[in-house]
Amino acid sequence: MRILELTLEEAIDVCKALANEQRMKILEIISSGPLNVNDISEIMKQPFSTTAVNVKKLEDAGLISTHFVPGRGTQKISSSLYDRIVIDLMRPDPTEENIIILDMPVGEYVDCRVEPSCGLVSENGFLGIHDDPRSFYEPDRKLAQKLFFSRAGYVEYRFPNRLPYGCTPQTLEFSAEMCSEAPHYRLDWPSDITVWINNIEIGTWTSPGDFGGKRGFLTPSWVTINSSQYGLLKYWTVNAQGSFIDGIQVSNVTIDQLNLTQLPFISVKIGVKDDAANQGGLNLFGKRFGNYDQDLILKLGYSTHSKANS
Repeated sequence: MRILELTLEEAIDVCKALANEQRMKILEIISSGPLNVNDISEIMKQPFSTTAVNVKKLEDAGLISTHFVPGRGTQKISSSLYDRIVIDLMRPDPTEENIIILDMPVGEYVDCRVEPSCGLVSENGFLGIHDDPRSFYEPDRKLAQKLFFSRAGYVEYRFPNRLPYGCTPQTLEFSAEMCSEAPHYRLDWPSDITVWINNIEIGTWTSPGDFGGKRGFLTPSWVTINSSQYGLLKYWTVNAQGSFIDGIQVSNVTIDQLNLTQLPFISVKIGVKDDAANQGGLNLFGKRFGNYDQDLILKLGYSTHSKANS
C-alpha cells in the first residue's frame, strides 16, 4: 500500500487540493489504473477543460503523476501515487521513523539465472540476441526497460545500504511492475513469483497471467500488441509483525531477520523457484514500459533510537 504521510504544515496544500468533490472523484477513478484526461472527463461527464484543470491541481499537490504518450495526438496520462493519506497531528519526535527511497533500473541486476525464452528490451529495441542467456551479461543490459524469462530463474539486485549507523530498521517495502511470461501473451498463465531480501524468502505472489492484447500506457509503439504489454504493480512489505504482499500477510519473517545493517548493500532477488507449482516465468517492467512510471523501488523505514531505549 502506498501511503503519503504528512505533517500539519505539509498537509495544507494537499488539503486545499482535496477540498473539491470533482478532484476527489478523479482520485477514486484513477486508483484502479492510469487514464488519460479525455477518458476521465467522459467517466465524470464533465467538460474536458474542467477535468484538465482539476488534474493539474492534483498534480501540483503531488497526489498524482502525469506523463505524455503518443496516441491520437499526444495523450496526457494520469496515475495515482498514493492509496492512503495520513496527516500527523503530533509534533515531530526525533525517535520517529525516517524513510529512505531507493530507485533501481531494471537492467542494473548483479546476478541472474535465465533460460530461453528470455530477453532484454530497451525503449528502442531488443538488446543482444533474443532468447540467448549470454545477452544478460552484456554491458548494455543497463539500458533495459524490460526483461523476461520463461519457467524458473531469477535476477538479483543490490541496492546501496544508506541506513544510518546505529539506527533500528522498522519497515522495508519493495515494489515493481511484473507479470508472467508466456509465448506472445496469455491472460491465463499463472506463475509463482518469489522475492528474497538478503537471501531470505519473504513471500510468493502468483501472477495470473502475461498481459497483452492491449497496449501498455508506457509501452513503445514498436512493440507488437500480440506480446507482453504491461504488468501489475506489486508491493512486498516486511515489518515487526511479518511479511506482506499488498497488505496481506504471507509469512512470519520479520524485519529483524533480514540483517539489514550487516552488509554494505541490500540484496533483492526476484524469481521463480525450481520447485514452484506454477513455473510461468517473469516479465519485469521499467519506467518506460508497461502501465507504471517507476523502476524497482525499495523503501526503508528506520528510527534513530536503539531498541534498548524503546
